[in-house]
Order: sequence, then C-alpha cells, then structure tokens
Amino acid sequence: MPATPARIARVSTAERAAGAQPSQDRVVVLARAVAVLDGASAPDPSERDGGWYAGQLAAELAHRLEDPALDLATILADAIAAVATGHRLTAGDSPSSTVTILRWTDGRVDGLVLGDSPLVTVYADGRVEDVVDDRLASVAPRQRVAYHDRLAAGGGYDDTHRRLLRELVGEQRRRRNRPDGYWIAEADAGAARHAIVRSWPAAAVSAALLATDGVSRGIGGAAGMALPDWRSAYDLAMSAGPRAVLDAVRTPEEEDPDGRRWPRSKRHDDQALVLVVWKPE
Repeated sequence: MPATPARIARVSTAERAAGAQPSQDRVVVLARAVAVLDGASAPDPSERDGGWYAGQLAAELAHRLEDPALDLATILADAIAAVATGHRLTAGDSPSSTVTILRWTDGRVDGLVLGDSPLVTVYADGRVEDVVDDRLASVAPRQRVAYHDRLAAGGGYDDTHRRLLRELVGEQRRRRNRPDGYWIAEADAGAARHAIVRSWPAAAVSAALLATDGVSRGIGGAAGMALPDWRSAYDLAMSAGPRAVLDAVRTPEEEDPDGRRWPRSKRHDDQALVLVVWKPE
C-alpha cells in the first residue's frame, strides 16, 4: 500500500496594534502548531500588563507544543504554572490572556480555546464552524450595557467612558476563573481544565483561522459591520491575505470614531489573525 502523503501546512499571519502603543496580542508559529494570545488590557498602565503576560506565556507554549505526547490542556496548564512560578504571580491579582491553539499531525487536528479569541475551522466539504468561548460575554451585563448605551447616545471615549470601563473590568476580575464567571489564562493553572478542546480527523479539515477579538468583533453577529460571517472572512483571507481582513474590520471603525454606530470598549483594538491551509504533497 502506498504511504499516506504528508500534509503540508501553509501559514499566513497578520498583526496590527490599536495605536501608537505596542500590541498586546502575540502569535506563535511552529512547524505543526500555531497559537494566538490576547493580553487583557487594563485601565491603568503597568509594566507587567496583559501584553507582557501574553509574551511570557507564548514563550512557554512554544517549547511545549511540539511534544505530541502532551495534550493541549496539559501543555497550557504547564505553561501557566511555569509563568506563575517563574515570576511569582498571585492568582486573582495578575495579568491575564486569552489562548487559542491549533496543532496537527498527518492524522489529526487538535484545537483549544480559552477566552474570547475564536478558532474557525473550514471543512473539506466547504462547511465553516467557529469554536467560541463566550463565557466572558455573560459577565457584568449591567456594566457592559451602561457603556454601550452611553456610546450609542453620543457620549464618546471620554473620562466618563473610562470610568465605566474600570467598573466593568473590576467586575470581570472578581468573576475571573470562577464557576459563576469565566476562565482565562492567569496564575491558576487549573483554568486550563476549563478550556474548550476539540479534535478533528485531519482529512476532514482543509483550513483554519485563529483570531483575537480585535478581528472577531467585526465579523458576523448583530453588528457585522465589517464582514457578515466567517466564511466571508476566510474567502477574503484566501484571496487577498489575512491583512485584508484586518483592513476590513478597521475601516468601519475609522468611519465610527466615537463608537456611536458600533458601540465597543475602545475605538480600535489590537488585531492578530492566523490562516492555516493544508494540502497534501
């Protein structure tokens, strides 16, 4: 019998910061794995912010992901523990980050999502499925509605908006890594057990997208200001490259600088998008 041909992955990436400050998103690209991380923004700047944490965690993930004997949840737990121990972080009082991972062999594709950075799979039969962790969206609804309504009424991104965001972030932190809240990479390695984990036969999946919420917030949903769905995002990434998707999201944001038509926590967010396409060789 002839051997099954090896699957070769073509990986394309695009990143853009929200403004003049460095991006808090991080991207990991390995021979058979990719990951995106989105460090959580904080209302008050700190040396050890979400971007710092995402960078530390990305480095720990990078040298663990190529071990096929370890499942993704274990890899993430070990990486979280290594960062927490190495930098003496305290659970509940440390920076945090989303984590989305995709790893593949010739026979299987594995994915993990912790936090609101989605993983989108494109099946060989043309179907598109997004793996989304939406638990954060259910936290602090009152604070979220307050800033949304004020932006829609024309309040803009002023000191009052920043105060409302502090209230939102404060409530989110109180509910972080708790059963009645949401789960995120921080200083408690146990959060990795609550990640959404999926596996697919390799032959069933032809491509995938990994995105931070600076991209995903413009795709689908009630607003859908940039692109109506992930199929459209994938088609655009394939035809014009991942950066074209970033442009498609950023353009309506530029046209709505005060967040009135499209209420969102900040005028722009850091953006990261990874496109993985498999083909036999």
